[in-house]
Amino acid sequence: MGDLLLVLCIPLTVCASGIYAVCDSWWRRRHPAPPSPYTHAAARLAEREMLVDAEEIVTDAYTRLAPLYAGPQPEAASSRAASEGVVSGRGSTAGHAP
Repeated sequence: MGDLLLVLCIPLTVCASGIYAVCDSWWRRRHPAPPSPYTHAAARLAEREMLVDAEEIVTDAYTRLAPLYAGPQPEAASSRAASEGVVSGRGSTAGHAP
């Protein structure tokens, strides 16, 4: 008798869980949950936090790469001024290497 109850227990459990799933889905379709305002607030807070992190990354990158964005250095300007006085030869074209 014990084996018979054990054998019938498994199909009964499967059928009961199937009936529960059908009833649960029917109930949720008939009674949907209202939208939660906390999800919108959490999304806005996460967006602000992401923008602050992105701003910190850009600021850090700009401070590290500031020398690349700086104007010409004084020694580079003096060497360029010296090279402007050079007159090109007859066979060369302006702005091109010989």
